[in-house]
Amino acid sequence: MKIAPSLLSCDFSKMGEEIIRMDKAGADYMHLDVMDGAFVPNITFGAPVIKCVRPLTKVPFDVHLMIDNPLNYIEDFVKAGADIITFHVEAKSDIQQTINKINAFHIKSGLVIKPNTPTEAVFPYLNMIDMVLIMTVEPGFGGQSFMADMLPKALQIKDEAIRQGTDILIEADGGINEKTISQCAEYGIDICVSGTGVFKAENPKQAIAYLQSF
Repeated sequence: MKIAPSLLSCDFSKMGEEIIRMDKAGADYMHLDVMDGAFVPNITFGAPVIKCVRPLTKVPFDVHLMIDNPLNYIEDFVKAGADIITFHVEAKSDIQQTINKINAFHIKSGLVIKPNTPTEAVFPYLNMIDMVLIMTVEPGFGGQSFMADMLPKALQIKDEAIRQGTDILIEADGGINEKTISQCAEYGIDICVSGTGVFKAENPKQAIAYLQSF
């Protein structure tokens, strides 16, 4: 299992130090949640902040856009140092155009689905993207309870990808910690985002190593 600490759970006043701390603890990715206060009822940070912290680690930046119009900001996040950009199928931007724009910059692209969104929403795009992110909480705030009933979506997406003759990574985000990671592994999740599960751990290195062992 690959683990992506969610910077949403870090101490924002020490964001750079927190990234270095997670890097030293063995993180596979850094998960950066960008919220605009419109698509979700919260505001976090944007491309300028990501650009500032990008030089602090070589770990890939997994940028999750929870914003209404991702198409308008793709170039900004690419220039800021994103290695992967995922955006929501429920956003206002044209899905195909947004995927095309990300792919044009030769970085990885992905789609995100909220809990109430059916898996079929991503099926038409599986051969154009690298990853699907399944939300296992309602997006917008950290620290929510894990929704295990979202995990079967992973099998549905993987099966459809195989049917289409393509390969896809599945990422899960929301409420994932040492108590819920085994369920993610059972459903073939490739990458798990963990916030408080690693940032609030007494020993983040041990916490990440345990999660990675699944």
